[in-house]
Amino acid sequence: FQKMIDRDRVTAESAVYAVMRRQAWSFERMHNTYIRERARDIWDLERHVLGHLIGESRAAIANLQHEAILIAHDLTPAQTMSLDISKIKAIATDLGGQTSHTAILAHARGIPAIVGLEDLTAIVSAGDTVIVDGNRGVVVTEPDAAQLMQYRMEAEKITAVEDTLGASAQLPAVTRDSIEISVMANIEFPGEIDLALAKGATGIGLYRTEFLYLSSESEPTEEDHLQAYLEAIRRVEGRPLTIRSLDLGADKFQPDSFTDHHEPNPFLGCRSIRLCLQNLPLFKTQLRALMRASAEGPINIMFPLISNVMELRQAKMILYDVMEDLEDQGVPYCRDIPIGTMIEVPSAALQANILAKEVDFFSIGTNDLIQYTVAADRSNERIANLYSAAHPAVLGLIKDVIRAAGRSKIDVSLCGEMAGEPEFAMILIGLGLRSLSVAPPAIPQVKKLIRSVSVDHCKRVARKVTSFDSDREVLNYIRVEVAKIIPDVLDGRPIGLG
Repeated sequence: FQKMIDRDRVTAESAVYAVMRRQAWSFERMHNTYIRERARDIWDLERHVLGHLIGESRAAIANLQHEAILIAHDLTPAQTMSLDISKIKAIATDLGGQTSHTAILAHARGIPAIVGLEDLTAIVSAGDTVIVDGNRGVVVTEPDAAQLMQYRMEAEKITAVEDTLGASAQLPAVTRDSIEISVMANIEFPGEIDLALAKGATGIGLYRTEFLYLSSESEPTEEDHLQAYLEAIRRVEGRPLTIRSLDLGADKFQPDSFTDHHEPNPFLGCRSIRLCLQNLPLFKTQLRALMRASAEGPINIMFPLISNVMELRQAKMILYDVMEDLEDQGVPYCRDIPIGTMIEVPSAALQANILAKEVDFFSIGTNDLIQYTVAADRSNERIANLYSAAHPAVLGLIKDVIRAAGRSKIDVSLCGEMAGEPEFAMILIGLGLRSLSVAPPAIPQVKKLIRSVSVDHCKRVARKVTSFDSDREVLNYIRVEVAKIIPDVLDGRPIGLG
């Protein structure tokens, strides 16, 4: 290899490709799922080895010196969190689904993103001019002058609409018939709270604490957890703050140090609350920090991916054990902390009446609820058409959960990406929700929609859509209804040119 490098970089590149791509291609063609997944590892290894062989200096994408559009085969949530949003104008990837955590994080950070394009990296080269149209899910490579002019004008229009929305972001989210809807924010780090409040959030409806692990090369200590939660409490200044216990695994983080076996199907495996219940030191470290933080300001705690009442009771029992330990040690904490559960799987939705007797509130996590209901991996671009929040079965489960919460007189919110789409916000209000939690960039738009409708109108829309047989009928109907109310509604992300 070194001799080839000395002669010609192209020769070196060809040699590496010949060895590694042949192996990756052979893996991808195998019937064994586990072996096929290893092809991705080889593609990644190929890039690293090739970079070293040809002496290429690979600066981290977090340290770009100029504006660019990032085109990649795939991005991990950790890589997405490390992006410099002043330099990265847009993202487009071969893999992923619209509610994969990479896509969610890009949206939360205000980065236009299109995922699941399959072979974009084979088409685009460094230095190409590219347009990423997040509204329509379109990437334009090497656009002509007319296309550039068209998209620049459209980008200016979008900016103007966003400025208008931003100017009214602090107005209350009150419907035309005087019903107040709480619009809160989903965050990954305490530093995002300031942006969320500036966008008009009334509090934090979901703090995803697992990203403490993504931002560190070592397992966070109890003090690391505590300092993060105290910072969040200080920044939120008494507003509602709901902190979710660790949701490790699946497409966010593979906690190899906590498991002694490979997860052949991470979404259906040992993840989230299951992982915590099997690793009590990990779980108790976080719960101790949460309870210690509760002495400094009001917080809510909720458990993710509960699939049966015994899991919920076990999680609560461990929390009570932590409280007793703190009591014995004389460490202050809030004794009446509200405890909730996320409703993310059909079994939990179907047993909502039972679960409601165990908790103080529900939070409906539609990102997972949709994928488990329709059996479609939300990060798989090949079946993206099956993953739909408008599926009648999904809407039926949400309706049942809201009713169960009402019967037990507990609070219920919805914190999935679904809540951030104005079309769905209208349905959710009609189904009875009075609290939504969305990505910060979506808050002004959702609040504008709320101020433009009446609850009675939303109820009529909800009754109509729940009579449809397919998600296509639902989508077509609600888009027309919202367009009547807000003609300039932004259906997606801004446009990136670079």
